[in-house]
Amino acid sequence: MTDSEKLTTIVSANGRVTLPNAIRKRREWGAGTRLQIEDTPQGVLLRPAQDFAPTKPEDVFGILPHSGMPKTLQDMDAGVFAEAQQRHAGD
Repeated sequence: MTDSEKLTTIVSANGRVTLPNAIRKRREWGAGTRLQIEDTPQGVLLRPAQDFAPTKPEDVFGILPHSGMPKTLQDMDAGVFAEAQQRHAGD
């Protein structure tokens, strides 16, 4: 963005800042977009916030209780296939 293209905005009495439409469109930031704010030496940085905190598989494995033998991949595939057939039997 050149100096002639720089846009300005005003901080409201409530501390709100409206981002110019050109920036919102370029970034594809629609209404309700959550933004992460970072204060840097160069200024304030806005970036889309992650929907969920980063996790590792070991953080979430085993959350749901299960009794019995673990299912094989073939068992899971067969279960998904059977459910799909049942849901689409009337199609």
